[in-house]
Amino acid sequence: MNDDQLLRYSRHILLPEIGVEGQEAILAARVLVVGAGGLGSPAAMYLAAAGVGTLVLCDGDTVDLTNLQRQILHSAEGVGRLKVESGRDTLLRLNPFARVETVAARLEGDALDAQVAAADVVLDCSDNFATRHAINRACVRHRKPLVSGAAIRFDGQVSVFDLRQGESPCYHCLFPEGQEVEEIRCAVMGVFAPLTGIIGATQAAEALKLLVGCGTTLDGRLLLLDGLGMEWRSVTLGRDPGCAVCAGRGDA
Repeated sequence: MNDDQLLRYSRHILLPEIGVEGQEAILAARVLVVGAGGLGSPAAMYLAAAGVGTLVLCDGDTVDLTNLQRQILHSAEGVGRLKVESGRDTLLRLNPFARVETVAARLEGDALDAQVAAADVVLDCSDNFATRHAINRACVRHRKPLVSGAAIRFDGQVSVFDLRQGESPCYHCLFPEGQEVEEIRCAVMGVFAPLTGIIGATQAAEALKLLVGCGTTLDGRLLLLDGLGMEWRSVTLGRDPGCAVCAGRGDA
């Protein structure tokens, strides 16, 4: 780290759980953020501010006026622009030391596989089950830690699936693909603006802890937030030995 970086990240370095070594691990990291909307906005901003060396921002959508109520990565001047381009500009203004790579498309197939394989941590900030399951399969395949978040109306949830660990559950263990699960969209049901900030910031916190190797992550737990009552609830998750995606992953 140069003198400017030592000063910029001094409040992390002062934390004994992070220190110089932890901050250097953050600076050397590559983090994949899938989705540059309500969750991806605060998550990417905190990761960039914290000094993550390379952020890969993936989203195929453009900025819409209705996004601005909660998607703080974007501004009125960005309406009509690609979200990844608008987001990249915001992140570089926040931290010129950051390297931001963009993928202006829905990440799937070989492209998804390659990005997950190259990442140290993956953040699922998407808004549909098909993408979430595709990300989970790639993370299981490459044994990459996955930080998953969701927010709708006043309800949020976040969990970590540390797929480097043999006994950790995967997203499919919690929400089996093909199960009858109602897909609710913000465009239909609405979403409380600060809720996405709370969940996205929590995703960023979990990602940084994974990169540094400090604290206790949400691996094996699902954290649920009732935003109306402002109450958190933690649910223990177990790995499904019959899971169609991660069964047989083992400990090796």
